[in-house]
Amino acid sequence: MTDWEKYQQIRREAAFTGLALLVLILFWCWAGFGLAGVDMEIGGLPLWAVTSSIGVWFFAIMLVKILLKFVFRDMPLEDGGKEGSDHE
Repeated sequence: MTDWEKYQQIRREAAFTGLALLVLILFWCWAGFGLAGVDMEIGGLPLWAVTSSIGVWFFAIMLVKILLKFVFRDMPLEDGGKEGSDHE
């Protein structure tokens, strides 16, 4: 993998991570404020409190799994031809 390909992959991973953060923030706002008018309780807590705290954690874990499966790639970040020669 060339340096340019590595750079492109790193930019792709950063962009999709930022997009996932934006989606997570929007979900948090919807779960907290959008469900505030719903008169339902889970374990004595209002639905909006449960979804905006525990629900966001589960949604974040799901987003990370999606990123790991479809976006992130395992790649060496060091130079291919000069491994270790600069450190001796």
